[in-house]
Amino acid sequence: MKMGRKSANVLRLTVSYAILIIIAVCALYPALWVLLSSLRPGTSLFSPTLIPEEFTIVHYKELFTNPSFRYGAWYLNTLKIATLSMIFSTILVTLSMYALSRFRFRGRKQTLTLLLVLGMFPGFMSMIAVFIVLLQLNLLDTHAALILVYSAGSVLGGFVVKGFYDTIPRSLDEAARIDGATHLQVFLRIMLPLSKPMLTYVALTTFTGAWVDFIFARLVLRSKENWTLAVGMWDLVNSYQNSNFTLFAAGAVLIAIPITLLFVFLQRFLVQGLTSGASKG
Repeated sequence: MKMGRKSANVLRLTVSYAILIIIAVCALYPALWVLLSSLRPGTSLFSPTLIPEEFTIVHYKELFTNPSFRYGAWYLNTLKIATLSMIFSTILVTLSMYALSRFRFRGRKQTLTLLLVLGMFPGFMSMIAVFIVLLQLNLLDTHAALILVYSAGSVLGGFVVKGFYDTIPRSLDEAARIDGATHLQVFLRIMLPLSKPMLTYVALTTFTGAWVDFIFARLVLRSKENWTLAVGMWDLVNSYQNSNFTLFAAGAVLIAIPITLLFVFLQRFLVQGLTSGASKG
């Protein structure tokens, strides 16, 4: 009986590891293929071998030296938009969801219901309305339009933040209020230090969303010098089709670097923030 159980456990463990290995290969192979393609001479999309016979960095140099591209400007534009959107959205989401979680006021339930209903619809459904509003405000073809929409739109997905604040005991607020602390002091000195994992989660997800967004950026930005990386790389493929795939691969590798570094260094806080706000304990 024991031998049967042991054999079943070994079989189950073997199958689990086999599945994990297959998933890892499926996840890593495309990234490795793009990385090696960016180091392959020529412009060919296909290659008989995964590892190129010769390595070159000429494609990375061409991104910044070719007058037909403005990759450096696109990179800085995207970095500016993603960073400012991350800062503003984190502030807006934290303050709004803290108020909805800790305070009771008229219209609170209706506000939560409205946010929940609006969050169920895909963002691109409102693009025409947002486009018209930005047109009336003369914000088309500006980075301010993207920052404004990214920052305000992130509030609709702030229920994870609210769930996190719901898990913090109200006795902390009451004790601080008894000691004479104001609402602002309670928020700054008690809630914010406890919210580091959640703030990291909100900041990282907002930065990633703004960094890789294409649809809205393509709709708003018209001038080539104002484009973001997603729009610029799409234009590269659209203009040259597949003839410059190795150049496109080099640009894709550079795009992935900031997000990869953020996830590597902030992974622990990201997991804590996601799980702590997932349910009310």
